[in-house]
Amino acid sequence: MILAYTLNVISAEEQFFSGLARKIQITGSEGELGILPGHAPLLTTIKTGWVQILKEDGKVECIYLSGGILEVQPRSVTILADTAIRGQDLNEKQVMESKLQAEKDINSSQSDVDYMKSSIDLSRAIAKLKVIELTKKEI
Repeated sequence: MILAYTLNVISAEEQFFSGLARKIQITGSEGELGILPGHAPLLTTIKTGWVQILKEDGKVECIYLSGGILEVQPRSVTILADTAIRGQDLNEKQVMESKLQAEKDINSSQSDVDYMKSSIDLSRAIAKLKVIELTKKEI
């Protein structure tokens, strides 16, 4: 019985995590995914959100992702993220300011393009706030 698998979380800037994981939770293009050891092979895009990693030692780590690709093989999982930020590296005050600004921009948008850009900014801020919340629970 396989109890853990190799997980690699990589962004354009750096490798964020490389080690053994018992489980991850992530949002794929089709919805929420929980990946356990021995999961069937899978290749999917991931939405802006986060990955919650249950490491082999039982500790949990949460990383913000701004989209990317998830590849699952029976003994390894790879996340290629557009952008990745560790929960403890997010500034809650800045993220909250970004959220408030995005909400303000949505209410004052003059075009569909402005509205869509502001909506994307808002969803990113909300995802970052969730990562901050999850990280605080683990500390």
